[in-house]
Amino acid sequence: MGKWDANKKLKRDSLLNTSLELFTSQGINQTSISDIVKKAGVAKGTFYLYFKDKYDIRNRLIARKSNQLFSSAYLALQKEHISSAEDKVIFMMKHILLELQEDSKLLALIYKDLSWGLFKEAVTNFSDDEDNDFLAIIETMFEDSPVKYKDHEVMMFLITEMVSSSGYSSIIYKQPMALEDLLPEMEMAVRGIMKSYEIH
Repeated sequence: MGKWDANKKLKRDSLLNTSLELFTSQGINQTSISDIVKKAGVAKGTFYLYFKDKYDIRNRLIARKSNQLFSSAYLALQKEHISSAEDKVIFMMKHILLELQEDSKLLALIYKDLSWGLFKEAVTNFSDDEDNDFLAIIETMFEDSPVKYKDHEVMMFLITEMVSSSGYSSIIYKQPMALEDLLPEMEMAVRGIMKSYEIH
């Protein structure tokens, strides 16, 4: 990476980190672009070199943080002796939900948007990031699986959306029940989805 590219990445990272701090401490509606650039120490024009508006930077933050959550779960998975793709997905689901339960600010930012669609956007728009490429990890995981699945990207979209939405409601509102009680139900639902996508 050249000096210009490194400087560009530094500025973008500074804007992302500052936005994360402000969005999680005072909320997105109470945070203006002026607040972000002032705290980041850059000109307003610099913001628009990288982001369309504060909702664009929020979406990219969600995508980046989602990527980091997936990557953290995958690293934890590497230390386990789990062979089936189904068990791997369940392990990662539980790891991510428990991590979000411990970080209420991150959960508030992500809300119900731990989304496969946003995640794909992250891979496209942040291809130079140092985070693991979760889409590539998932591809490898399913390629190595003795059980084969049709449309595994669609399958993972359904699982991610279900886990994200029900996990949020469970952690924040304890609805329909507390997370520790809901996890076995979610596991059963994930296994059901994956079974329905198996290629026989």
